Amino acid sequence: MARKRYRSFRNRRRFRRPHRIGPAWRLGILALVIIVVAVFFFTKNGPETAPASSMSEEIPLFEPIGKQTSKPKPEEKTPGQRYVAPKPKPIPAPVAPSVAPAPGPKENVAAINDITSPEAKALIESAINDIKAGNIVTARDKLNKTLVPPMKLSPKLLPVVKQQLSALADKWLFSRTPYPADPFTAAYKVQSGDMLSEIGKSYNIPYELIMSINDIKRPEALAAGKTIKVINGPFHAVVHRSTFTLDLYIGKNTYVKTYRVGLGELGKETPTGLWSVKTNGKLIRPPWPNPAGGIVYPDDSEYPLGSRWIGLKGIEGQAKGRTGFGIHGTKDPDTIGTRSSQGCIRLYNGQVIELFNLMTPGQSKIRVMD
Repeated sequence: MARKRYRSFRNRRRFRRPHRIGPAWRLGILALVIIVVAVFFFTKNGPETAPASSMSEEIPLFEPIGKQTSKPKPEEKTPGQRYVAPKPKPIPAPVAPSVAPAPGPKENVAAINDITSPEAKALIESAINDIKAGNIVTARDKLNKTLVPPMKLSPKLLPVVKQQLSALADKWLFSRTPYPADPFTAAYKVQSGDMLSEIGKSYNIPYELIMSINDIKRPEALAAGKTIKVINGPFHAVVHRSTFTLDLYIGKNTYVKTYRVGLGELGKETPTGLWSVKTNGKLIRPPWPNPAGGIVYPDDSEYPLGSRWIGLKGIEGQAKGRTGFGIHGTKDPDTIGTRSSQGCIRLYNGQVIELFNLMTPGQSKIRVMD
């Protein structure tokens, strides 16, 4: 049996006495109570501050706002119930406007071809077959019809047709071969006493053209009894200022070829309207009266007329009554296709010689248009 330890009454009394709280502890507890009371009082009666973000006060994107000026009130909740923000309504994805896809290369070609009238397409196809069969004049006439209203050619097809007509002109016009079915060409048997200049006048063409297509070196070399090719003229031209081109025609509207040209600079634009080649207006390298003063001669480095001069007389439109204008060559080939002249029409020197041999004074007309 275990032996019980003996405690005296004094020791038992001291052991059971509770520990007393010192003065420092009392002050700390009092301060803590004061702080708790102050925080409670401030939280209950102090100023309210709105939260930085409240789901109940946000307006969903893409929904109409209308004329609402007051903020929507949050739903009331009972004491002890945790507030749960309402789920926002699903926002439908914005629908892109319907846009037709860009046409591909084949569709672009189809769109261009749609501009060409069906009649023009049929004539082109028929002309291709005529060219293969050697029917040069028939093919020329069919292709030329596509250039005359009401026929329509696409911008892409127009230069192709003109290029083909120019190639055909090398055969029916500029070669030595006459085509009996062609109203613009004929065979002429030289009679004794004939002169090239007189033959040219009878066909409304310059005699230089007869020499060129028949390879006659000198007018005196014309021999009686010889058959030569002649052309039924005259030739005319249309200048397009917007494209810097001169289109050459024979007769009323039969296309021959196109030349690139230079035109009047800004402030000295080539006048639009109808011009006629002046009588005695075709000259080879004549002296040039400079508008700024003085005469410039062909051997001068500043001579601007090049190899030929075709004087023009204005008869209609802005051209009417205007003088001093003409078609000529150039000393500066880089100016072709630009606005750089004093108002005249410039060509490359070789091409102006060819045009010089086609224009008939008093008969050939040049229309300048935008």
